[in-house]
Amino acid sequence: MRPPLWIPAWLLLLHGCATARLPQAANARTDIRDCSTDPPYLPPTATDTTARVLALRGAMQALGAQAYVVPATDAHMSEYISARDARLGWLTGFTGSAGTAVVTQDKAALWTDSRYWTQAERQLDCNWELQRMTWIESIAMWILEAVPVGGNISLDPFLFSIDTWNSYRQALQGSGRILLPIETNLVDQVWGDQRPPAGSGEIYSLPEEFTGSSWQEKVARIRQEMEQHVRHPTAVLLSGLEETAWLFNLRGDDIPYNPVFYSYTLLTNTSISLFVGEQRLAPAARSSLRAGCPGPLCVELREYGQAPEHLRQYVQGNVTVWLGTEYTTYGLYSLIPQEKLLEDSYSPVMLAKAVKNSREQDLLRAAHVRDAVAVIQYLLWLEKTVPQGEVDEFLGAQRMDALRQAQEHSRGPSFQSISASGLNAALAHYSPSNGSSRQLSVDEMYLADTGGQYLDGTTDITRTVHWGTPTPLQKEAYTRVLMGNIDLSRLIFPPNTAGRVIESFARRPLWNVGLNYGHGTGHGIGNFLSVHEWPVGFQSNNVPLTAGMFTSIEPGYYQDGEFGIRIEDIALVVEAQTEHQSGENPFLTFEVVSLVPYDRNLIDISLLSPEQVRYLNTYYESIRARVGPELQRQQLQEEYDWLQRSTEPFPLGRAAATTGTGTTGVLALATLLSALLPGLQA
Repeated sequence: MRPPLWIPAWLLLLHGCATARLPQAANARTDIRDCSTDPPYLPPTATDTTARVLALRGAMQALGAQAYVVPATDAHMSEYISARDARLGWLTGFTGSAGTAVVTQDKAALWTDSRYWTQAERQLDCNWELQRMTWIESIAMWILEAVPVGGNISLDPFLFSIDTWNSYRQALQGSGRILLPIETNLVDQVWGDQRPPAGSGEIYSLPEEFTGSSWQEKVARIRQEMEQHVRHPTAVLLSGLEETAWLFNLRGDDIPYNPVFYSYTLLTNTSISLFVGEQRLAPAARSSLRAGCPGPLCVELREYGQAPEHLRQYVQGNVTVWLGTEYTTYGLYSLIPQEKLLEDSYSPVMLAKAVKNSREQDLLRAAHVRDAVAVIQYLLWLEKTVPQGEVDEFLGAQRMDALRQAQEHSRGPSFQSISASGLNAALAHYSPSNGSSRQLSVDEMYLADTGGQYLDGTTDITRTVHWGTPTPLQKEAYTRVLMGNIDLSRLIFPPNTAGRVIESFARRPLWNVGLNYGHGTGHGIGNFLSVHEWPVGFQSNNVPLTAGMFTSIEPGYYQDGEFGIRIEDIALVVEAQTEHQSGENPFLTFEVVSLVPYDRNLIDISLLSPEQVRYLNTYYESIRARVGPELQRQQLQEEYDWLQRSTEPFPLGRAAATTGTGTTGVLALATLLSALLPGLQA
């Protein structure tokens, strides 16, 4: 799945230059709004927000707030949120996963990044200005123009990260405006009884065969890290939903596609407090948590809403609280005196979760074998039905989800399937809906970015195909995206290397001809947890790569209004087998665990180097060895035959010879990286 747009500023600028377009004439399109006409034109996809905005302004006026800021996240800094927490979507009509809204008494604006500009123009009505920037400085400048000196800018402190809150405070410092926290959420207030109810599904324990270690062993490990830390923290505060779910081997269904539940944990050196709806715990889960009572492995169950007050009481003593700032809200953070804080970007639980042990690695590998069966079934089905004109994007997504659901240990998709044909594939995070779905055609490229949740692991894979005759640009672009995927997947690199240092290897084949893509190159993935699992990946805020981490590798290319390409695999960081060893720790490389062949129809073998072809053939041998027996076990002979055809080895004789220019480029990049590595490694 395309990673979030947490990428360096230079890349955003480059992407902005590459994708700039002349403004369209008024009324040139019917799928987006036109607020310049009288009356304004709104497409059927837009939401009338007039009553909602007026109600919010009334609530603001009652509290003396001149501006109110609404983010897209929840109280746990979750990337995906429940319907109950979709405040930005309800207020604005915009359903993208990233954005910020600001409402004053006479203006309202939405900020989002380039992935969602077209979507915003389709969904917003003319109550809203669309601001095509995401920086807090841009939001602050707008606020300074809209709010007079002495005015209050109000926010819910339990919906903003520590860094975001401090950025707003810094941007408004000395302006004469006041940043005012209001713990009563004003959007919730005006949403009223129409707001969806809180999650009430059962919270259950993972069967032992699907866990890497017991929750008691995990607690002991974290307590050992507390004891060994130079500051000897007395407690770890966990706010991220994945953290608590992983620590206690519990799962729920509070957020679509993510098996997590709303909770907080305060783990001290002598006690454990879990803040959750106790009545929702399955009997076996409750028994497991309470089996060590009384004692240091006794989990005290407290109501979810009691977390802030319990924390406020705890910090009255002689304590030090260790927390990860990336997933802790300013509301909780502000309850802890500065001298009693131990801050890291990520908590020790988040970092422990990121490095899978051998058992967890085997579980994820097994999940990807069965997932490959479902994807192969889907690709074969498409080959047979698309030429008959019987498939649209929505039907395709439904079919993919159903094939995964039939696999053993399946628990549904890991995100809303991206099934995009032709120009829709150039839209980030496009997902079809019933009634507004494009027909699949042999004359267009088709992109399927899908994933599954299984008891033994989470999957995420993207394949782009063409059933007819691709254009020369499409074939070259696809091949270069594949080359970038291969180059990063086969790379050998030093231990303790930050992902951002090697990310450019995935872009180089595109850069060589002046092409690029405007999203990140990869993200971590969980063991039956989130499809985007931080802090692993190739972004600037990711931690150094370590053996045992799983990450996606997903370069792409997008021709606006025409087609989109993405090739995504999940890979495990492993120790590399090298001829020499220059230090105590071995070099690292990747083991690709996604096991689905690429579209031969789109590969220009003459562009690939002999080394790339050898890698591709070896990868195909691995697919045959691992997925072939599973297809036969499930008695899927037609799919087995398709796999054999699709993984025929490519001839080395047709591969491109490495030219002097190409070698110079590789050496230049290697020289640059060797100079950067000392400063960019952690």
